[in-house]
Amino acid sequence: MIQASDVKALREKTGAGMMDCKKALTETNGDIEEAIKVLREKGLASAAKKAGRIAAEGVVDSVILEDGMLGALVEINCETDFVAKTDQFSSFVKRVAQQVAQTAPQDVDALLAQSMDSATVADAVTEKIAEIGEKISIRRFERFALQSGTQGLVESYIHLGGKIGVLIEASCESADVAQNPAFKAFVRDIAMQVAAANPAYLEPSEVPQSVIDSEKEILRAQAIAEGKPENIAQKMVEGRIQKYYKDVCLIEQLFVKDQDKTIKKFIADTGAQLGEKLSIKRFVRFEMGEGLEKRKDDFAEEVMKQAKQ
Repeated sequence: MIQASDVKALREKTGAGMMDCKKALTETNGDIEEAIKVLREKGLASAAKKAGRIAAEGVVDSVILEDGMLGALVEINCETDFVAKTDQFSSFVKRVAQQVAQTAPQDVDALLAQSMDSATVADAVTEKIAEIGEKISIRRFERFALQSGTQGLVESYIHLGGKIGVLIEASCESADVAQNPAFKAFVRDIAMQVAAANPAYLEPSEVPQSVIDSEKEILRAQAIAEGKPENIAQKMVEGRIQKYYKDVCLIEQLFVKDQDKTIKKFIADTGAQLGEKLSIKRFVRFEMGEGLEKRKDDFAEEVMKQAKQ
């Protein structure tokens, strides 16, 4: 009888997945040292050695379920762009996105603890590390779902093969419009806008007062540095803060596909065409690897190092 404590001890020693540890212990009649050898022979004990390495490449991908009622966006990182482009890695990212969409975990730790394909998500990550040969980490995710009784659409847009991903929720007033191809095209255009223009907020009311105060102070200092008197500087600040909103707020931005109108106008025009009030409820944008430290050596150099060893 294999004890849970032995499985835990073997996992801590090797970094291999729970099911692989249990199989190795069963194969060796509970002998931990022999089980370590079995796992090393299978290449599964090497995963722990990769835990400290830098994983700043990867893929952003999404899944939309239930006819646009809910969707998920995830970013999973690996070490090299070469691995990020493989079907093996991208299919794993898609599977994790499906898990997020179906189970609605609260955070990454909760996701890792969930059961997926007869093991935990954490075990699946460990096994994928052993299989691919690079550190892999689930960095972040977002999940949107329409509230019961509301009409609308959850849509995603993935740009540059997973370098940028957007998840967006839009609302309308009827089920007919929610399924209208024109409404779906409208939501996708907004998602593309978010990918291209990278707004930080949906509308000016969402900008925190602390951010506005800080921006106004910067704009005031710039005006004073230009030699403007205090009263003129204050008027200039009020004008320039409106320009700031046009840069960082989605509905105030110029539509990338028609620079003669704002997103607010695009929403109103499309609503008039469809005969209903439309609105954007929320969005999130992931840019792969943003803020992460990049590895300093390149893939070719890593291959040469391994070849020499």
